[in-house]
Amino acid sequence: MGKLDGYKVDLKGLSSDTVSYHWKTDNDFFSAVQGPEIKAGSLDVALRVKRTSGTFELEFQLKGEVEVTCDRCLEAMFQPIDAQCTLHVKMGEEYADDGDVVTIPEREGIINVAWNIYEFAALQIPLRHVHPSCPSLSLTLQEEEKGSDPRWAALRELANIKS
Repeated sequence: MGKLDGYKVDLKGLSSDTVSYHWKTDNDFFSAVQGPEIKAGSLDVALRVKRTSGTFELEFQLKGEVEVTCDRCLEAMFQPIDAQCTLHVKMGEEYADDGDVVTIPEREGIINVAWNIYEFAALQIPLRHVHPSCPSLSLTLQEEEKGSDPRWAALRELANIKS
């Protein structure tokens, strides 16, 4: 049994039209997923699966925090995650993911949502992430308070000489 087998949802064998699942992800989850953006974290994941005509609607709710790297100082920082995301799944001949709808083979009828959980968490991370107490940020602010970088002053003098 693989580390991510606990995230399989048997759509074919649903006992009712709406089924709920709950997971707590931890560092082992992110290590097993091996995604590029998030290496550690802790999330509470609630999933509600609703069977509709011909498709399944998977509604994810993620709350917690993940560890990412600060863009300025490259140290670890925690990013809060609070998201609600929806995934539509239908049965078909073979696996396909066209962005809006995921098709899974009808003969299997099972979808592993581990990667979807990871992707939904990763999509909540801002493009630029800098923690508030970043030492690199405080150095930049100190330089701004002192005035501009002295290296620019030499360039400005050269510009004044030519004009």
